[in-house]
Amino acid sequence: QVQLVESGGGLVQAGGSLRLSCVASGSIVRINTMGWYRQPPGKQRELVATITSDSSTNYADSVKGQFTISRDNAKNMVYLQMNNLKPEDTAVYYCNADIVTRWSGRLRDVWGQGTQVTVSS
Repeated sequence: QVQLVESGGGLVQAGGSLRLSCVASGSIVRINTMGWYRQPPGKQRELVATITSDSSTNYADSVKGQFTISRDNAKNMVYLQMNNLKPEDTAVYYCNADIVTRWSGRLRDVWGQGTQVTVSS
């Protein structure tokens, strides 16, 4: 069994920064693409950014130049550095990963429990 646990969310004023972290644990053989998604209040979950195992990145247009995704393969972690935060960035942020496990094969869509980010104006 594998799990993802996010941390680093909180309340921040507009213009501030936060760094989200997500760690994967369990019987992991390899982690392929990892990513961050968010769900604003009353809206659907949306892609924020993804990063492949060789660190190729992809960003939603709305966060390009504002957010940076990175990962530490040795620690099974992915990060999201969020700068110049705006009230519209308020959302629950979820970590997602495509994981090859020792006992259950490939799990393409593993999700964390989410971490709340609130940006005040």
